[in-house]
Amino acid sequence: MKISTIKDLLDARIISGEDGLDADVCSACGSDMMSDVLAYVKDQAVLLTGLVNPQVIRTAEMMDMRCVVFVRSKLPSQDMIALARENGIVLLATGKRMYEACGILYSNGLRAEEAK
Repeated sequence: MKISTIKDLLDARIISGEDGLDADVCSACGSDMMSDVLAYVKDQAVLLTGLVNPQVIRTAEMMDMRCVVFVRSKLPSQDMIALARENGIVLLATGKRMYEACGILYSNGLRAEEAK
């Protein structure tokens, strides 16, 4: 699924990375616990989170994620935005809650990777 489609489905606004909207992602993960993201997420995924600290961007970078969606109208700091730009990570923000946002993406065909 293209990141631009995720943006549209979630009525999200672009915070950073407009040039990355044509990138494809293969799976999604919704979590505020970065340890779970590190344990279960594969690359080319989108992360949905309500956590707003630099560890989110560092985790996305380590896991080769292409997009982070902040739910519940959360907004990242300028330092987080700069770090995401350095790493080519698209940042989006939606007013939807995590449960609803994940459900919308799932029902439109974006699935989680199978746990091994």
